[in-house]
Amino acid sequence: MTILSASAARASLYRLIDEAAQSHMPITITGKRNSAVLLSVQDWMAIQETLRQLSAAAGKTPPAAEDLPAAGQASG
Repeated sequence: MTILSASAARASLYRLIDEAAQSHMPITITGKRNSAVLLSVQDWMAIQETLRQLSAAAGKTPPAAEDLPAAGQASG
């Protein structure tokens, strides 16, 4: 797994997006206060679908991904 500082990630964001999409591996971005993980949309949707199926099998139905607020949008 690739681990980069926020400054390094900022300098090569487009390359990192391509890398995440092609390698299907998460990229960890570390900041002074928090860290985050960069995934391709395809991988994120696959994770969401897996969680939906597992929840449905357990008798719980979470909201569909398209019903959730997009990243950066305030809810409520």
